[in-house]
Amino acid sequence: MARFATYEDRNSVEGEMPYENRDLPKTIYGFLSATAERFPDRPAISFQLLSDDRAPATTLSWLELRERVTETANLLRSLGVGPNDTVAYLLPNSIETPVVLLAGATAGIVNPINPLLDAEHIAGILRETKAKVLVTLKAFPKTDVAQKAAEAVAMAPDVTHILEIDLNRHLRGIKRLIVPLIRPKVRVRHHAKVLDFEAATSGQKHNRLMFDDPQTDRVAAYFHTGGTTGVPKVAQHKYSGMIYNGWLGGRLLFDETDVLMCPLPMFHVFAAYPILMSCIASGAHVVMPTPAGYRGDGVFDNFWKLIERWQCTFLITVPTAISALMQRPVNADVSTLRTAISGSAPLPIELYNRFKQATGVEIAEGYGLTEATCLVSCNPVDGVKKVGSVGIPLPYTHVRILNHDDAGNIHECRADEVGEICVANPGVFPGSTYTEADKNHKLFAEDIYLRTGDLGRIDADGYLWITGRAKDLIIRGGHNIDPAEIEESLLSHPQVAFAGAIGQPDSFAGELPCVYVELIEGATVTVEDLMTHARDHIHERAAVPKHLEILTELPKTAVGKIFKPDLRKRAILRVYNAALEGTGAQVVEVVDDKKRGLVARLSRSADCDEQAVRQKLGEFTRPWDWA
Repeated sequence: MARFATYEDRNSVEGEMPYENRDLPKTIYGFLSATAERFPDRPAISFQLLSDDRAPATTLSWLELRERVTETANLLRSLGVGPNDTVAYLLPNSIETPVVLLAGATAGIVNPINPLLDAEHIAGILRETKAKVLVTLKAFPKTDVAQKAAEAVAMAPDVTHILEIDLNRHLRGIKRLIVPLIRPKVRVRHHAKVLDFEAATSGQKHNRLMFDDPQTDRVAAYFHTGGTTGVPKVAQHKYSGMIYNGWLGGRLLFDETDVLMCPLPMFHVFAAYPILMSCIASGAHVVMPTPAGYRGDGVFDNFWKLIERWQCTFLITVPTAISALMQRPVNADVSTLRTAISGSAPLPIELYNRFKQATGVEIAEGYGLTEATCLVSCNPVDGVKKVGSVGIPLPYTHVRILNHDDAGNIHECRADEVGEICVANPGVFPGSTYTEADKNHKLFAEDIYLRTGDLGRIDADGYLWITGRAKDLIIRGGHNIDPAEIEESLLSHPQVAFAGAIGQPDSFAGELPCVYVELIEGATVTVEDLMTHARDHIHERAAVPKHLEILTELPKTAVGKIFKPDLRKRAILRVYNAALEGTGAQVVEVVDDKKRGLVARLSRSADCDEQAVRQKLGEFTRPWDWA
């Protein structure tokens, strides 16, 4: 494992040889096999259905994981899945989820789908990827995944088979006997053949693949982005990008003695690549607590005891989870914990400080995106962590800050000058990022640098800072929400003339959807009426606005486009002043700073409690100053 403390360490790894000269496996099955041969008896994956630190757990060794992947891949091939066919899965976390991910990428192209989406969106993704097989849950108490799957498959005619995983096998005692008696009924209107996953895989050979695994690079995964647009964008990932993400973790972060606590969902690139692939590269052990991860019953309450139970060395997390953990005492021995790795949304400084104070552990914040097969940069685990930055670009990742003018000319930004973050690395698939060809139009600078749509700057030390988003997404706890979905739902109301949706600051979720509307002349509709209309017309619960306000007129540009920076300023003013109530301080204006984005300026009274102000505003990600 190479030292990763400075920019020089990064450069020395890159300077050893060109990436393509590295002797790395060509396929996911070859990647997994190498680890199963090196560490056959070491634990690979553990899963707890329940969150109690004494609850039964299921663990697979590296050899057992390869056997499960082998028999599952053989089953998928027997169902007609070839290298260009799609195996979708609609699953929460379970011991079977990574098995299906790896087997799907071995037999065909794997397509993880977020089970929190509604059936129509799931069906849209199944149609877009032309999925042949869907792996999902058998009906189980307290989850509607099986019901959604049945409904979605009725709208996705390419699906020929459904494989059902029964979580009941992870229960013990009386609970295991009760489930069959209270199992919910599922209404079936599709023509796909339904098979029991366990029975169907156990009938297959587990010690060798019954088909060729050609040693060439190919597209092996489809990951959908966001989740609230009518037609999902589906990113394509090749074996080489998946293995690059794993190689980074194995080279810079983990070895076979590490244990990673990962309560993030396996349908998200963060868990699938930097975590699962890094464990394959290094032989580290990944632990998944409950199917819903951080959202599982009792997970936050039992969290520190779970860290102690599994002797975890790394914690994989997001700012919303850190915020919830900091509301509970550290009531266990967490001395094995070396580092927490946070991604998906900006980390507030106050949260970083509180976590370090409570646990003695530092958080290394990183940056990645679905379109780049994930990893781009990370704060060095063993070096200087600039809190608020997303660290330094990883080896073989080249980040440029570029500005494109109206004529299509590219201008390179100087140190600390803000522009669009553009990325080239082995995870970027130039020209073919999305399955739909026209979605790749104008997506690349100089044909190789992926235009991320994120605005940022690189400082004099080479650290990357994200200052805003050109593409306007609302990021709620790491989940992408397209503002267009909210705007369209409100514009469907006959009395609404204009709607502008933005992310308003939130101390827990990072951002929450907020919408401002302008009504037609003579309108009589109320905020309550419009909220009801929004709830009825927005597909996804997470996208329903938390704040809706009627303005006499929305701010607009010269060409009549809604000017969202003014709406964001208005939201920051309102949210921050609500948080500052009783501290003796208030926001007097929000200004646009070239380096820092939108900055709140505060005034203070003679009896202002400055410590309370710092604590309150430290829970948000946006910067502030005294006026």
